[in-house]
Amino acid sequence: MNESLTMALSLASGIFLGIFYFGGLWLTLKRLSESRQPALLTLASFLMRSALCLFGFYLVAGHGLEALAFCLAGFVALKFALIYRMNSPHKGVD
Repeated sequence: MNESLTMALSLASGIFLGIFYFGGLWLTLKRLSESRQPALLTLASFLMRSALCLFGFYLVAGHGLEALAFCLAGFVALKFALIYRMNSPHKGVD
């Protein structure tokens, strides 16, 4: 596969993993107040989100360390974009 295509797909994979991870965190936090066992919900959510993200990073790492670096960059870039979005005056998030 073309090297630039591999890096672009790795970056996109990191963004999608970030959407999954932080979206799952947001859903967990929304449901926390109505849960009868909040500690179990928090732990189960963390373990599932972490395991799936680590598996995704593992799959990307099979294409080399550069691909893994691009994947991690996409993940971190999404995190910073979400932080910026949540701190902006026009959040648009309920």
